[in-house]
Amino acid sequence: MANIQSSRFISLIQRILQGEPRWQWAPILLARVSLGAFFAISGWNKLFSAKHGESLLKTMVEAGIPFPEFMSVFLASVECFGGMFLIVGFLSTFCSIALTIAMIVAIVTVEIHHAIPAGLGPLDWLDWFLYLPQVLYVIMFVWLIITGPGPVSVDHMIARRLGVEREDGA
Repeated sequence: MANIQSSRFISLIQRILQGEPRWQWAPILLARVSLGAFFAISGWNKLFSAKHGESLLKTMVEAGIPFPEFMSVFLASVECFGGMFLIVGFLSTFCSIALTIAMIVAIVTVEIHHAIPAGLGPLDWLDWFLYLPQVLYVIMFVWLIITGPGPVSVDHMIARRLGVEREDGA
């Protein structure tokens, strides 16, 4: 009886420390769909709501982005369609790279200058920087680029049809 309880306890500890391999696809799916929904909705609003589109254009003009009229429509389209593609897992790596670039540009041109107070010491500045939502989006996109879209995706179905397998067998 003690051996059974001991082996169950050890098994529980192993699962806690190593995770459950059967569910490794779930956080990838959750992150991909959540990011996709956020950007699809955000881009849609910027494309089809005059208020949101004008706000984006104003931000781009104030940030000194070249060709602000074109770039605001381009950015909104990348967000909208990149987000939609991420939801279903189509061209996931490409969309993640495009949206990562958009977030880095937003951080460098707008957020660092407007969201972080001037005159902070290095640790305080880093604290404010890490609170920027765009930083979290970049981290999540880099994770998706590295892990891939996961098995619940159009990309995975296409890869299987083409006979392409990842080196790690996933």
